[in-house]
Amino acid sequence: MDKQSIASEFRGLQDYICQYLEKIDGKSTFQEDTWERSEGGGGRTRTIAHGGIIEKGGVAFSEVFGPVNDVMKRQLGLDGKNFFATGVSIVLHPSNPHVPIIHMNVRYFELDTGECWFGGGIDLTPHYIVPTQAVQFHAGLKEICDRYDSSFYAKFKPWADEYFYIPHREETRGIGGIFFDHLKPNEQHTKEHLLNFCLDLGRSFPVLYEKQVVQGKDLPFTEEHLHWRNLRRGRYVEFNLVNDRGTKFGLLSGGRTESILMSLPSDASWEYCVDIKNGSNESTTLKLLIKGIDWTS
Repeated sequence: MDKQSIASEFRGLQDYICQYLEKIDGKSTFQEDTWERSEGGGGRTRTIAHGGIIEKGGVAFSEVFGPVNDVMKRQLGLDGKNFFATGVSIVLHPSNPHVPIIHMNVRYFELDTGECWFGGGIDLTPHYIVPTQAVQFHAGLKEICDRYDSSFYAKFKPWADEYFYIPHREETRGIGGIFFDHLKPNEQHTKEHLLNFCLDLGRSFPVLYEKQVVQGKDLPFTEEHLHWRNLRRGRYVEFNLVNDRGTKFGLLSGGRTESILMSLPSDASWEYCVDIKNGSNESTTLKLLIKGIDWTS
């Protein structure tokens, strides 16, 4: 299982996810933009917009390689002269405020020293948190994790709580999910085993999202709902630009800016000292944006 084989599997995963999401959306199709990186490698960025469900979304595949520059060594702590990285990254911003934002990525990284690891995660960001849907989402993730290691969910769920957190707001980005990084092959988990875990998570992604979509896509909404949706999108933007390590790696490694920033919504809002009414659905959502909620019990 060499790096080219892993990249090929991820390329096929992008195809599968795009086809499934087009069926869920029911209106728009993905447009592809291929690109090359001058230092080595490239990718396929596929975007969808103005759909029946998805206002803006992207499913990006990349396979990049080249020298580890000084900035990457200093900021990311990489030890080696050359690197190889491949993966699939997805963000979907729906139109209806009752359908959540969702993100997923799976990736593989290898240094010329021989060190290699997998990383990734999936998390859900509802504009309005519905506890029953949060339970359903986390139960699905635990089921996937348990197929590969009964300890994965217990490790990766708190990791997501910590990672998808906005310190300057003292709130989580959404209801979390799972997150993992530097998952290295060992006696317990071969490289193929870890790759299959990543691929299973990727193939399950549109299935999990479809369950969320069908529960919210036909619910009516008002201008007030849209206003709140855009405020929550603003929080999403803040996290991606200030805290997300994947964004930082892409920019520091000379990645393609348009592809890296495809995760941002078309429209978002920021207002000074927003007044949230006690007892409102908005207030309830804010109270649930905390770490440590056990959605599986």
